[in-house]
Amino acid sequence: MTTNDQSYYFLKRLCDIILSIATGIIALPICLITAVAIKLDSPGPVLADVPPRVGKNRQPFKIFKLRSMIPNAHQMIREDPKLKKAFAELKKSNFKLKNDPRVTRVGKFIRKYSIDELPQLINVLKGEMSFVGPRPYYADELADYEKRFPQTKKLIKKALTVKPGITGLWQVSGRSDVNFEERITLDARYAHRKNITDDIVILAKSPWVVLTGKGSS
Repeated sequence: MTTNDQSYYFLKRLCDIILSIATGIIALPICLITAVAIKLDSPGPVLADVPPRVGKNRQPFKIFKLRSMIPNAHQMIREDPKLKKAFAELKKSNFKLKNDPRVTRVGKFIRKYSIDELPQLINVLKGEMSFVGPRPYYADELADYEKRFPQTKKLIKKALTVKPGITGLWQVSGRSDVNFEERITLDARYAHRKNITDDIVILAKSPWVVLTGKGSS
């Protein structure tokens, strides 16, 4: 690791800690109100019960998200025969469904404005994620992409050399409207550059994407 890389990672980690604490203070009441709404809207836990995600250097970690779907949604769409068609569409559309039958009423709102992602501030504080970085994939999702798009393996490897982020280059470039090959190209480009200016630009663009719900799912 070069001196420039060390300086970048130190500054990035410092910013992550400061921003996650500051944002967490603001986000706490929003999370509490949302937690009540989730419990009133549908049975199940407040936090999403999802499998581990793939982090930096392929290290698995548990991501914290407010539940926006029915309980056990991840396994259900993969195993329930009634959702076979939906799962086929999910894989075809790069694991993003426009009208996902698993999403609850409250879930539609909090997903649109990324409120469900606020608990990921805990992951940032723990050092498992950063504010800015590639999308954190599920292991089976990533394996499917590597099988379907073998030409992207080098890009995937590069993208996984940095911590995944709450927001990132692809998120402010169309989010779910960007296909996988375009997305992983953007993530690999971000991982290669290691530029704090890029982080600042991405962070500056993110509130507009969240407020407009552009490209969300």
